[in-house]
Amino acid sequence: MITLEDCIGLCGLTEEEVLAIAEHEHLPEIAATALAEYLLSLEHGSEKVRDMIVDDIRQAQLNRADKEHVVTLLHVLHHFLRTHPEARPAVHPWSKQFRPRTLTRCRGWRERFREPH
Repeated sequence: MITLEDCIGLCGLTEEEVLAIAEHEHLPEIAATALAEYLLSLEHGSEKVRDMIVDDIRQAQLNRADKEHVVTLLHVLHHFLRTHPEARPAVHPWSKQFRPRTLTRCRGWRERFREPH
């Protein structure tokens, strides 16, 4: 008999990533593994998985008492983006576009964080 662990191993995501999909879609974990495998086979499927995790984070942030879950989901997102670089957004908070002004005033900033010219 095939187990949940077997399905997670076959779908291409970690257990935590599958649980985030299950939470987002209100699905049993075993169904979330099938959805994960399907989404990852699509051209922009990894971006859809990323968006599900981000939505879960936003929902958990609305519930102020759920800070631990927010941190867990942030770790899940971080791992997902490291293992699926195609899902990384072109513009993100740590990009040059969003750099705080205070960084440009720090001594030696340009040497430590070289900007492409």
